[in-house]
Amino acid sequence: MTAAQAIIECMKKEGARKTFCVPGESYLPVLDALHDEPTIDVISARHEGGAAFMAEGYAKAALKAGIVLATRAVGAANLSIGVHTAYQDSTPMIVFLGQVHRKVRGREGFQEVDLVRYFEPIAKWTTEVSDPERIPEIVQRAFRIAQSGRPGPVVISLPEDVLPQEAEMEFGPVTVIPKPAPSQTEIARVEELLKTAKKPLIIAGGGVKSARAEEDLIRFAEKYNIPVVAAFRRHDAFPHDHPSYVGHLGLGTNKEILKTVEEADVILALGTRLSEVTTQDYSIITPAKRLIHVAIDYDTIGKVYPPEIGIVADLKEALQLFIHMEVDGDWGSWINERRKAYVNISRLNVSDNDVINKHIVAIMAKHLPKNALLTTDAGNFAGWLHGFYPFREKHTYVGPTSGAMGYGMPAALGAKLAFPEKIVVSLSGDGGFMMTSQELETAVRNNIPVICLVFNNNMYGTIRMHQEMHYPEKVEATDLGDVSFKDLAISVGADGYAVNTIASFEIALEKAMTSEKPSVIEIITDKEQISVSSTITEIRSRNLK
Repeated sequence: MTAAQAIIECMKKEGARKTFCVPGESYLPVLDALHDEPTIDVISARHEGGAAFMAEGYAKAALKAGIVLATRAVGAANLSIGVHTAYQDSTPMIVFLGQVHRKVRGREGFQEVDLVRYFEPIAKWTTEVSDPERIPEIVQRAFRIAQSGRPGPVVISLPEDVLPQEAEMEFGPVTVIPKPAPSQTEIARVEELLKTAKKPLIIAGGGVKSARAEEDLIRFAEKYNIPVVAAFRRHDAFPHDHPSYVGHLGLGTNKEILKTVEEADVILALGTRLSEVTTQDYSIITPAKRLIHVAIDYDTIGKVYPPEIGIVADLKEALQLFIHMEVDGDWGSWINERRKAYVNISRLNVSDNDVINKHIVAIMAKHLPKNALLTTDAGNFAGWLHGFYPFREKHTYVGPTSGAMGYGMPAALGAKLAFPEKIVVSLSGDGGFMMTSQELETAVRNNIPVICLVFNNNMYGTIRMHQEMHYPEKVEATDLGDVSFKDLAISVGADGYAVNTIASFEIALEKAMTSEKPSVIEIITDKEQISVSSTITEIRSRNLK
């Protein structure tokens, strides 16, 4: 078979059912092979960045490798934001990129760039195929690397003259993801350290989700009565209505949640890389705290904080062994106190004094089913969701820890394709939504009925907030013009609504939930209400010299 056909055969063997792309002449043989393969759906996007976000959102939701294809340097550069997001978010993704003909390499041919070097800093592995018969070896290795250890993106450069060449192909076995477990010595050390703890605390990261270990973590937390906080944008790693849940470590974290970490003497960091946001600028895990760090990748252990006990293990395997430890900690009053503090700051009781953003979250919590899946873009609007929305089931949240703008809506398309039976809602600001709004047409064309909430305050709100903090009253480059997102939606065949009251939003949401088309609900918000805790005026007055 041809090299291009072998690529598709590898996809089939690895269980791929969806792939995302913007077509390009450099990889036409791959598109031709996809045309002849009925088991793999091809979603053609309007922009490579949108296609990459779709693949990343699909992978996060489905817990399998997302696949995206694009052409040479120009397409590759456009989708690089999705590669960076997958890298920081530990998302398995396979990126196939067309490349110039081998005989013109090094001449700065049309759309030529060294793709291996270009993506090396933001991918888990990059390679270029030069021999067609090695396609099965390289592509199957890519699937193995992307999904094993700490998941991440793999980039394969495909010179256009290699793709149509025929060769005898030999395929290896389908990828089986290694699942290392802690040793008995490591388990004994964890047991001994926990016995000395006065106020232990679990930080639950994306590794819990990747390992499908949510139920195991619940059993572990319940058995030992240890409180749990979620790492940045890993809300659904642990149910918020569980008595052991005590908050989320993100941007603008409430002081009561920070107090929980401050008072803890033993930290169990489970499946988290302890990112800058989760650790509040690397400040909350002090030398006085004793750290147990369990992660699937040895590079993660000690990368930020040197642990007293560092264990390279799959979280599911680890928790199923940890559950047999003999630890009788008297931590009941500690967990009850911190749970009460969390409940007090996250109540969704709303009044006329609350801004519309909080009312929106309350209405969503009221009307959306517990298994509804939410995606978010980057922006201050997400603060209300992070602070108040009750995530109660696994596989209900997809968001970029990389903070990529334009992510929310295309990621929702990928998530909806992973879970077509779920209601999928994306939340975006007007700045982020406009960056990938063209993918609304992709949603309409492919019959992907997502609900898109757009919080429109006519500005890049997060940056405006930082301007007022550091350069009060000196507003530059953050104001945006008027866009009717309702009309934009209608123009491409989606349902569109514009609301500025709580009642009108509730009506629009109910209609969108029953629609068979993609829907956009544009929510007109006040510039002044810049964050959960402060208005623009308050921030400015605090920082004026």
